[in-house]
Amino acid sequence: MPPNTTATTGDTATTGVAPSTTGRKKGRKARLLVLVLVLAVIGGIAFGAYWSISTVRASFPQTKGSITLDGLSGPVDVKRDGNGIPQVYASSDEDLFMAQGYVQAQDRFYEMDVRRHLTSGRLSEMFGRSQVKNDEFLRTLGWDRVARQEYDTKLSPATKKYLQAYAKGVNAYLKGKDGAEISLEYAALGLTNDYRPAEWTPVDSVSWLKAMAWDLRGNMQDEIDRALMTSRLDPRQIADLYPEYPYSRNKPIVQEGQYSELSKSFQQSGAASGTQGATGTTGSQGTTGTGTGATGTGTGSGATGTGTGSGATGTGTGTRSAAGSALTSQLAGLYKVLDDVPAAVGVNGQGIGSNSWVVSGKYTITKKPLLANDPHLSASLPSVWYQMGLHCRSVSAKCQYDVSGYTFAGMPGVIIGHNADIAWGMTNSGVDVSDLYLEKVSGEGYLYDGKVRSFKTREETIKVAGGEAKKIVVRQTADGMPLLSDRDDELVQVGRRAGVDTAAPDRGDGYGIALRWTALDPGTSMDAVFALDKAAGWSDFRAAAALFDVPSQNLIYADTKNHIGYTLPGRIPTRSSAADGSVPVPGWDAKYRWTGFVAQDELPYEYDPARGYIVTANQAVVDKDKYPYTLTTDWGYGTRSQRITDLIESKIKDGGRISTDDMRQMQMDNSSEIAKLLVPKLLKIDLDDKSVRDAQKLLEGWDYTQDADSAAAAYFNAVWRNVLKLAFGNKLPKELRVKGQCLWVDKVDSTGPVDDDTKVRECGERDADQAQPDGGDRWFEVVRKLMDKPDSDWWKTPERGTRPAATDRDSLFARAMIDARWELTAKLGKDIDTWSWGRLHRLFLKNQTLGTGGPKALQYVLNRGPWKLSGGEAAVNASGWNAAGGYSVVWVPSMRMVVNLADLDKSKWINLTGASGHAFSAHYTDQTGKWAKGELLPWAFSDGAVGRSTSDTLVLRP
Repeated sequence: MPPNTTATTGDTATTGVAPSTTGRKKGRKARLLVLVLVLAVIGGIAFGAYWSISTVRASFPQTKGSITLDGLSGPVDVKRDGNGIPQVYASSDEDLFMAQGYVQAQDRFYEMDVRRHLTSGRLSEMFGRSQVKNDEFLRTLGWDRVARQEYDTKLSPATKKYLQAYAKGVNAYLKGKDGAEISLEYAALGLTNDYRPAEWTPVDSVSWLKAMAWDLRGNMQDEIDRALMTSRLDPRQIADLYPEYPYSRNKPIVQEGQYSELSKSFQQSGAASGTQGATGTTGSQGTTGTGTGATGTGTGSGATGTGTGSGATGTGTGTRSAAGSALTSQLAGLYKVLDDVPAAVGVNGQGIGSNSWVVSGKYTITKKPLLANDPHLSASLPSVWYQMGLHCRSVSAKCQYDVSGYTFAGMPGVIIGHNADIAWGMTNSGVDVSDLYLEKVSGEGYLYDGKVRSFKTREETIKVAGGEAKKIVVRQTADGMPLLSDRDDELVQVGRRAGVDTAAPDRGDGYGIALRWTALDPGTSMDAVFALDKAAGWSDFRAAAALFDVPSQNLIYADTKNHIGYTLPGRIPTRSSAADGSVPVPGWDAKYRWTGFVAQDELPYEYDPARGYIVTANQAVVDKDKYPYTLTTDWGYGTRSQRITDLIESKIKDGGRISTDDMRQMQMDNSSEIAKLLVPKLLKIDLDDKSVRDAQKLLEGWDYTQDADSAAAAYFNAVWRNVLKLAFGNKLPKELRVKGQCLWVDKVDSTGPVDDDTKVRECGERDADQAQPDGGDRWFEVVRKLMDKPDSDWWKTPERGTRPAATDRDSLFARAMIDARWELTAKLGKDIDTWSWGRLHRLFLKNQTLGTGGPKALQYVLNRGPWKLSGGEAAVNASGWNAAGGYSVVWVPSMRMVVNLADLDKSKWINLTGASGHAFSAHYTDQTGKWAKGELLPWAFSDGAVGRSTSDTLVLRP
């Protein structure tokens, strides 16, 4: 592959070439470009420092020749292909993982260093006072403390040995280097502080799993949002915005597996479903009432309401409790703190997800399984993933690994990929493993079951680059829940208008917010990584998965013996009938505490299902009426999973078979499912304005695919955005709306809207990529259920300026089509022939630290883009955008892979960016252009295939 990288800026392509290890001509061109950019940095930073070409190139890795490393027991070969992707060959496990640490540090140490400062709450040591608030919150969570406990008490001796070897390799790379020799970013930091990287430790690697778990923690955002909605919406309205999962239309993952046996005993006993009582859902959303369902009975009361219900399908009715607003001020403040914490691997919230699926050999051209995976995460530069192969020259007891796939820089082993026998993929299961507790706090402690308990406390010192250190006190409940409200003044006070119900204690000087989360307990996920990497079959895979306690992931499986499977691992809590995890609950009442954890042998799985394929795309894992435990109340709504299922079914009908390229094309499917529902209605709307009618005509004959060059996709998505804004967004509380978006709205007090026509001006408070309605497939389902209610109050919106009022569904659709036409006229021009989805829907790749907060000239050097993307929200090609905030891409398929179990060398893969984290490397973004087009790279695995693809070989010697 050529070592050049092409980044599209606007409508003009600019090519940035970094120094090549071969070819003088390419090297001269690279030196000229580097010199130009260095001069730009010098001028932009204005610190008077002179950055030479040698400064920029000093950190580039050595990829040829040999290097001596103390600690190796034998030579290690590092073979890199034309994209800089390394394949490592060693003769012992310790040498293999030591070399992995060395090579990842060569390419990505700055990224690794930032990650460990994030996980340990020490970002201020690198970036100064601006990160103190983040560090306070992260110290309160205590990820690195939990990681230390895991390392000391939970992990196997073998895992510790591998972590130590990895750390030894990283430190071998760091030895004798100053910051500028490690990364250009350190040279920039050196202009403002005297930061120097410290040695790597095994706990630094383990801590990264906590950051991964935080970003994939489940429904905490929904939990906060539902409580915040109580200031503007009543329980029925909130229920409208969180509809039931459509089990009859979008199938769950497990249809023929383990849970069916549990289902029989569940249905026979009935009593078990007290845990599933409907009022855990409806009562805790602020209702009082009763409901009836299929199985069992349960009762419960919550901070925001009380109720009783029978079974999972029970429903409740009643009135909004004033206690709902008791949470508003704390939760709004909590959200601000959470939103400021840097995302480690993704944007947490409804809408984001991942795809994976596996097809049995009976339906493939190869006669062996094909497995696809593309996790959807925040776009980052460099990509969160690092492609790598780890090979023992001869697999034996001394050297046990022969595995290739996607790793995290900073962690040994392979997270997603394949070995010689099996392949596996992951998607976030979305199970609810975290709960927020409203705590009655006093000077002496906190109230629990009528008694005051003392907090456990610890003091933390936050060092600040260029400033004075700050000390904080972290308080935890007796069962280990950190008090998050200590980190923000808004979380301490309930507020004058906050009400409580009669069951709650007097608020006194306020309530606090505490967090119960499985990742704050020491676990064994690091053991699981190594067990997966050497698993030889289904039983090994299941045993390895059982160790993967946090975060809980959907794991799919295929092997070379033509078996496929799925398993749900994880430490998943059980709750009493009083709560279902959907909203914050009273911490002063013991019945809201977790009652235990689902046993591993009771978690759902499938093995060789008769249908011949398994699809996971964040949909429901199991049918709620056939499983005795509540895994979550907030699944994704199954739009992507059902589309993938339909694509598979269309391929295999009438004896058809699926190829590797078919799997790739499915990954790039751009179909808009919400367009299929709305466009027929939109085309029937009568419009007076010819300009709007011209835009409407774009939808005639449109095939609902969201290609980057599609004008119809641009207009439809603008209409969809405006439908959501008019019907829902303008009716949500300010805490959920886009920051700076101001509206005149009805005044509210502690009991809800004031019925005297008083209007107040309220401005939104949430960042654009996290605001609501985000347009994900929950909103698809909301609108789908309202389509048959054309006179619903949701469709009514007042006149604003020159825009007419809407009195029903069709008049709101007309208003949205008008607003969309003039919005796109402003953004793309009056001539609709020039419109395209890609001009709106663009991806910018930004360095996650200095690329977002550094001097403008430095941001220019470190960042890349934009790229015009196809795909969209809840499409299989899920280039996500937030409908409340705009059209820019906020999450992406962070990588794509298709594994061919018949011939592993015919597998394919791609990364979002490239192997390197060095801004002027040829491999900084050399995969992005192909990724954007939906192309995949060859994925060599066997010795012969790797040899044929090798461009550079580096030998690490003892």
